[in-house]
Amino acid sequence: MPTVTMSSPGEQRPPEYRDVPQVYKSAADSYIEKVMVSSNSEEAFLIKILLRQTRTPEIGDKFSSRHGQKGVCGLIVPQQDMPFNDKGICPDVVMNPHGFPSRMTVGKLIELLAGKAGILDGKFHYGTAFGGDKVEDISADLIKYGYNYLGKEYMTSGITGEPLSAYIYFGPVYYQKLKHMVLDKMHARAKGPRAVLTRQPTEGRSRDGGLRLGEMERDCLIGYGASMLLLERLMISSDQFEVDVCGDCGLLGYSGWCHYCKSSQNVSSLRIPYACKLLFQELQSMNIVPRLKLVKYSD
Repeated sequence: MPTVTMSSPGEQRPPEYRDVPQVYKSAADSYIEKVMVSSNSEEAFLIKILLRQTRTPEIGDKFSSRHGQKGVCGLIVPQQDMPFNDKGICPDVVMNPHGFPSRMTVGKLIELLAGKAGILDGKFHYGTAFGGDKVEDISADLIKYGYNYLGKEYMTSGITGEPLSAYIYFGPVYYQKLKHMVLDKMHARAKGPRAVLTRQPTEGRSRDGGLRLGEMERDCLIGYGASMLLLERLMISSDQFEVDVCGDCGLLGYSGWCHYCKSSQNVSSLRIPYACKLLFQELQSMNIVPRLKLVKYSD
C-alpha cells in the first residue's frame, strides 16, 4: 500500500512505497506452480505466485455428485472391511439413501442405472431431463447381461463375512471433490486478538478469531439452565470488564470516585461485559441516562 507523505501546498511529492512482506500461512506445504512478475510505468512491481498442493481425502472433506448431492466424508474404511458383491467389486463411496427423498435427485438414480448399463454395452446414455433413454430400456439391457433390472446387487459384509440384510443399489456414479476441505477450516483458539471498540474476540479463522456463541446457542443453554457456562462464554471468556458504580445515583464512576455525586462513599466495583459499559456510555452521549440499582445482600 502506498504511504503518501504530506507536503506544503503547491509542492507534490511522489508517493513513498514501503515493502510489506507476505508470510505463507497454511497447515500443509505447497509447491510453487507459476510465478508472475509485472511492473507499471513507475516501476512498481507486482509479483503473483500460484501454489499447488496434493491432498488425499480425509474425514470432513466435502464431495458432491453432478446432481448437487453433496456431503462430507464421515468414515474412511480399510479395504478389507468394505462390502463386496459376488464378482468381488467393492464400492469407492457408500452413500446414505436418506439424501434422496427430501432432495429428489432422480437424475442420480438414473445415472447409476444408465452408467451400469453403459459399461456393459460400451456406449453412452443420454440422461438429462429433456428426453433420452428410458429406464425400461436400461433395465432390459441389465437383464440381458444377467444383472438385476433395478440395479440392485447382493452384497457381503467385509467385517462379518455375512450377506447384508438388503440388496444394495450399486453402480458407477461420477463424484467430485469440492474445495471445502477440513484442513482449511480447522480452527481453535485460547487467547488471542480482540476488537478495539468492543474488546470482544475478533471474528473469523483468518484473524485468529474466537468461536461465536450465537443467540440460538444461548437459548439452548438457558433451556438447560447452564447459567455458569453462559457467564463464562458470554462474559469471562469474551469481554469481562471491571467498573465502579455509584450506589446513590447509579451512574458509572472512575477510580472509586463518582463524578456526579462528587463522592466515593457508596461506590461499588462490579464486573460487566465491556459491550454493556460501552452501551451505557453511548446512551449517555445521546442524553439518555441509564442508572444501575445496586442492592446489598447480607449473609
